[in-house]
Amino acid sequence: MPGQYKHLARAFGAEGGHRIYFVTKHKTASIAGVTRITYAMKKPEKPPVPHRYLVNATSAVMQGQQVWRVCEQLQRKENFTPDVIICHPGWGDALLMKELFPRAKILSFFEFYYRATGADVDFETPATADDMARVRMKNVTNLLSLEQADWGICPTVWQWSVHPPEFRAKLSVLHDGVDVGVCVPDAAAEFALPSGKTFRAGDEVVTYIARNFEPYRGFPTFMKAAEILLRNRPNLHIIAVGADEVSYGRKAADGKTYRQIWREQVTLDDSRIHFIGTLPYADLLRVFQVSAAHLYLTYPFVLSWSMLEAMACGVALVASDTKPVREVVQHGVNGLLADFHSAEDVAAKISQLLDDPTRNRAMRGAARQTVVERFDLAKLLPLHMQLVRELAAGHVPPPVAKQIETISPIAPYASAMWEA
Repeated sequence: MPGQYKHLARAFGAEGGHRIYFVTKHKTASIAGVTRITYAMKKPEKPPVPHRYLVNATSAVMQGQQVWRVCEQLQRKENFTPDVIICHPGWGDALLMKELFPRAKILSFFEFYYRATGADVDFETPATADDMARVRMKNVTNLLSLEQADWGICPTVWQWSVHPPEFRAKLSVLHDGVDVGVCVPDAAAEFALPSGKTFRAGDEVVTYIARNFEPYRGFPTFMKAAEILLRNRPNLHIIAVGADEVSYGRKAADGKTYRQIWREQVTLDDSRIHFIGTLPYADLLRVFQVSAAHLYLTYPFVLSWSMLEAMACGVALVASDTKPVREVVQHGVNGLLADFHSAEDVAAKISQLLDDPTRNRAMRGAARQTVVERFDLAKLLPLHMQLVRELAAGHVPPPVAKQIETISPIAPYASAMWEA
């Protein structure tokens, strides 16, 4: 909590006149006008030992069952029956909601549908037979959620395109939005490290940001590119924001973090590369604002909020030439695309931006303009709210879906995007 629903929950909470419950494991978040209901997963006395392909599905069923329990209690004690249930179905929370509330409309956030080929699984190495079977079964929760949803949203066209064709007709492409009034350029920005060293807009600073330092977000390529850049540019500093856990993919071997592994394989000037952990949001924006060049790398997977927020702050962007990124970044216009697997190409593209201030300024302006035109929260949030209202009123399909499609058109290039 609030996850993808930060803006939506705040807006409906502030509007008043609604009964809004947010069911979550998170025990500290608070949103005005929204009642938080927390739940915890209880460990069974004898944990089930399913086939390893079914570990995720088993966890989802257990989580869905626990959410059922707390919602059933809410129904019984407060006589509450929702008009609409809004959910991220990935972990199974809403799996059983149709059985408990058969008249409620379900709006689901479909972030990703796993495929053995053409997306993340075979991006670096070919998928094995075991991969294909495992990934097929990993979609059990997704398929059940797609079947029961009255409507769904995907944040980008590429993420929409990976879902099965037979379900796409009830999925709107609607990003949760970027607050372009908060994510802004600031020529007077400063950012101070814990050591006291301060960077200002205009300094030769390269930034790299990921929730966790891991292969899915190109951390190995970043580390090798950092070695090249620090060797060739004596005035350069690099700021890396993120943690050492794993959000996606496998954990590193031998109990190590990916940062430990790659720190042993490259030679870096520790006085000029700064791993500063995670940051409060306001500090993160200042990092973007002082960045002379920002690096974003990703597998063909979920597109990060951070890339769009960085663009809104007017960064000079170097990003991986991968499917989710190509939907937003036009090479040479609002950023430079680089080979995800080539540290040399990444380093060269960053140096191009650092060595050409005129081009750098033009791309900064174009990057922000892209987000203002296509991802502005002020444009997208009213559509999201209208979608909820129409579903709550029983309108399926919701009429606003046609308007949403004019903001994020699907037909002209979705199939070509998947095949590319």
